[in-house]
Amino acid sequence: MTTPHKNKRIRTLLADDHAVVRLGLKAMLNGAVNIEIVGEAGTASAAVAETARLKPDVVLLDIRLPDGCGFEACRQIQKMEPAPRVVFLTAFSDDETVFEGISAGADGYLLKGIEGEQLMRALENVMAGQSVLDPIITKRVLGRVRSAAEPNSKDKLELLSAQERRVIALVAEGKTNKEIGLAMGLSDKTVKNYFSNTLDKLKLTRRAHAA
Repeated sequence: MTTPHKNKRIRTLLADDHAVVRLGLKAMLNGAVNIEIVGEAGTASAAVAETARLKPDVVLLDIRLPDGCGFEACRQIQKMEPAPRVVFLTAFSDDETVFEGISAGADGYLLKGIEGEQLMRALENVMAGQSVLDPIITKRVLGRVRSAAEPNSKDKLELLSAQERRVIALVAEGKTNKEIGLAMGLSDKTVKNYFSNTLDKLKLTRRAHAA
């Protein structure tokens, strides 16, 4: 990938189907001494063609374009020599779209509405070899990582005794405490105690959640 010399302006191509968005980005970025807007594109095919012609350092690319998806345009751009950095700038923040964008080879994923200073800093970081994610997405990703670090359902089941596992298995079959008591030869009260302990160990509060 291209690497700018120190103090070299970051040559940037804007690819978005809305002229007003491109106009706003130009107004925002033209104020930066280290960023130069070298071209624009309103379609996926134009983004690929203009990238090949202008050889920018960075392509700011939307995902939804009139003639196709930005993901495919990103893949084509990444095959070029030298390949520029590609940063998605989009309104789509759902996990599936973010994952597909990163899988397409993008160096960054930012959401429209980002502040000008943040966008300029993101472009600088990308040119320094870093990958950039919008702060909103980063926060969500960190939350999912923390959740993944917690014991999963299989790990939690290992906390249960053999009787508690049998009780919860019967709960999963939709049986009542009375029916479970008859099946296991236990009183309703004993079944209730086993199930209460099971909920505590699994950190659950409702029968449906346990099932």
